[in-house]
Amino acid sequence: MNIETKFIDQANQLWPELEWITDGDLREKTLKTWALALEKSVLSPDDLNTIPFTLLAGPDLKVTFMGHKRAVVHIARDCGNQMNLFFKNDLPVNMDVLIAGAILADVGKLLEYELKDGISVQAAYGKYVRHPFSGVSLAEMCGVPAEVCHIIATHAGEGNMVKRTTEAYVVHHADFMTFEPFRERLKI
Repeated sequence: MNIETKFIDQANQLWPELEWITDGDLREKTLKTWALALEKSVLSPDDLNTIPFTLLAGPDLKVTFMGHKRAVVHIARDCGNQMNLFFKNDLPVNMDVLIAGAILADVGKLLEYELKDGISVQAAYGKYVRHPFSGVSLAEMCGVPAEVCHIIATHAGEGNMVKRTTEAYVVHHADFMTFEPFRERLKI
């Protein structure tokens, strides 16, 4: 797959956390997935740093898409490190899979969202295909392994229908613990 260099550069700038993935092949596939999403999206990296992280909120929510995403990645990494510290022999966490999954969990939102009059709204595509599905599709096009695609597929409510891996549970909970308090506070 040939992705324009500018989109690879943009994805690299958005995600300094890619360096936490020690497996070079997985790091490259994760980067390419984000670059492909940027190439297909009507949203720019600047948009991702200004739009709210959820369409459910009104103007009172100031947390940006990238602010939320990066928080999820950091929280998931911290949690995975602590789980490995305390449970390494009984419940080991594959940190590369965890970090790649956390970085890619919402990549499909780049196809689900668009801007209308400067406000993020659900795009026509997003009315039919939610981001866990489009995210897996993008990741598979870039050769991302199944254990990471599983995290993308199961991080949201759709994942309640299947058995999650340990890494998928961590990403799911990191994502929801940084969403649910806003839902309560803002009555979303």
